[in-house]
Amino acid sequence: MAIDFTGRIALVTGSSGGIGRACALMLAKAGAKVAVNGLTSMVQAEEVAEEIRRAGGEAAVFQADVTKPDQIEAMIEGIRERLGGSVDILVNNAGHLIKRVPNAEMTEEHYTRVMDVNLKSTAFVTKAVLAGMKAKGGGRIINMTSVAAHNGGGAGAALYAAGKAAVIAYSKGLAKEVAGDGITVNCVSPGFIGNTAFHSTFTPDAARQATINGIPLGREGHPDDVAGAVVYLASDLASYLTGETIEVNGGMFMR
Repeated sequence: MAIDFTGRIALVTGSSGGIGRACALMLAKAGAKVAVNGLTSMVQAEEVAEEIRRAGGEAAVFQADVTKPDQIEAMIEGIRERLGGSVDILVNNAGHLIKRVPNAEMTEEHYTRVMDVNLKSTAFVTKAVLAGMKAKGGGRIINMTSVAAHNGGGAGAALYAAGKAAVIAYSKGLAKEVAGDGITVNCVSPGFIGNTAFHSTFTPDAARQATINGIPLGREGHPDDVAGAVVYLASDLASYLTGETIEVNGGMFMR
């Protein structure tokens, strides 16, 4: 069975690079019109959209801070105008560790930034697309969490881990809330994924190699590994799957 998103509109938050970029490109390859979202890396976001267009797809770029409800609403309206309709597939990919901070040194500002970019963004972007999905009789919501949600994360990442764990709990509650509207809600939980700004910024080389040595499949993940799970969850192949989390980690964490 071929996956075909022709006629569907996908929004991928934080899609200027890394996992978000891979998701945008793979959804477009399957036929979706893609809304590419970024905040500061807009040159890279335009490059993602241009790559989609060169391959014969349709994409539009939207600069929006997805922790700000007014900017989210403006983006959703822009998607209707530029891509011709409401969102069918939402990938809440935006998220960030911000920086590693021991709890003894945590500030209220750091707490707010971490929770806003990981949990608040997921909740409010979702809120903004629900009416359109319900009017169409269905939709797919895929929320990005992390293996840190299960194991607490590395040093100084407790708040990030808590935010990602909250995304899983939120997704389960939302899945029950919207199931009657034909909308599924699932999570994808990446493990150690290379070629991303996250590990380039926060993981020293020695820790990277030690982590890879402990992965049963013997390699770090690639953004396309995560994107494949996202595309599956967005497709009709996953029509009877909701409230679940797919672990994409090469076997480093098994449930």
